[in-house]
Amino acid sequence: MNLQQLEYIVAIDTHRHFVKAAESCFVTQATLSMMVRKLEDELGAKIFDRSKQPVVPTDVGKSIIEQARVVLRETRRMEELVQAQKGMLSGHLRLGIIPTLAPYLLPIFLPAFAKSYPQVHLNVVELNTDTIIRQLEDQLLDAAILATPLRQPTLSETPMFYEQFVVFAAPGSSVMRKKYLLASDIDIHKLWLLEEGHCLRNQVLDLCELKRKESASFQLDYEAGSIETLKKLVRINEGITIIPELSLLDLSETEMDQIRFFKPPVPVREISMVTYRHFIKERLISAVVDTILKNLPANIQTKPDKKHMMLELS
Repeated sequence: MNLQQLEYIVAIDTHRHFVKAAESCFVTQATLSMMVRKLEDELGAKIFDRSKQPVVPTDVGKSIIEQARVVLRETRRMEELVQAQKGMLSGHLRLGIIPTLAPYLLPIFLPAFAKSYPQVHLNVVELNTDTIIRQLEDQLLDAAILATPLRQPTLSETPMFYEQFVVFAAPGSSVMRKKYLLASDIDIHKLWLLEEGHCLRNQVLDLCELKRKESASFQLDYEAGSIETLKKLVRINEGITIIPELSLLDLSETEMDQIRFFKPPVPVREISMVTYRHFIKERLISAVVDTILKNLPANIQTKPDKKHMMLELS
């Protein structure tokens, strides 16, 4: 038995396909299959049921794979201990981030991180929340920046900051006559939302109580895939949308005139660094969190406030 064999069975469990697992491990399918069969012979147990497609682990195979994940995690942890002893910070970190944060948060901290930690390779992928959760649990990602709380028992959340929501409206909208708004001021028939799968959509629905109303009185003609598309739809259709605070960094002076803020308690979303419960690479993840916090705009709150109303994701 060796670590390479353990990597192979974890890859098969993750991809549920021998060819894809082999590609992810940069070996041929024949090599991977041979090494897995040798491990099965050595243990005297079948790890995978090859008669099913996609391939699935056997009952005993599930326990073997889980233990393999533990062994591989602890092996990588030893590498981290050696680096810490040498005072080094290097390695590879796979980081997920949701689309409603990526265009605004990444430019804030990535240049500073790259400058401070030149020996760290940061691989960032932009995915929706459900996909990120699956990839964290399958250990395809080391960590992710998400809106929380998720209430997933398999995940650990470290809150970083609280981002308020603001209203972006067409110049002729009735809400433009007010300086500060309540959620009840928003006409749901003029409201444009992101498409299904975005956590921001769910939070806006919660804020405007649309879950109760939309089935009876609200009909969406179009659901946008990005905040930039939402803003264009608002301008074209004289509508309204709700966007997160960091997106204001990209607005022109003219667009800022189309922004209205909420009256306290101001609706906010909690943004956290999320990891799998048995995560490794603590020092790398801590370095990312520290860099984000050091480079946030001064107006972004890093602690919850009594003037805030945190929105849920459900």
